[in-house]
Amino acid sequence: MTRIVSVALMALALAAPASAQRRGDQYQAYQARQSGRVLSLREIEDRVLPQMRGSTYLGPEYDGGVYRLKFMRGGAVTWVDVDARTGSVIGRSGF
Repeated sequence: MTRIVSVALMALALAAPASAQRRGDQYQAYQARQSGRVLSLREIEDRVLPQMRGSTYLGPEYDGGVYRLKFMRGGAVTWVDVDARTGSVIGRSGF
């Protein structure tokens, strides 16, 4: 039983930094949107999702003025990088 608890605590400890980073990303995006420096995520998604027909949208990340939208198609992951200020696609990876 102690081993199970140890494994569960270790898994929780490893997951905590990722979730803390995610909250930081969300707050950073929120502040940028509130100040009018960037477009909303909904506006970004409205521009990009139609271009990715046939792919499953897995969600966004935000990193200092760039939204990274993650998609899956046929078992392959594609990241689409979008300038949060203009909504322009600035990069793709993983086609």
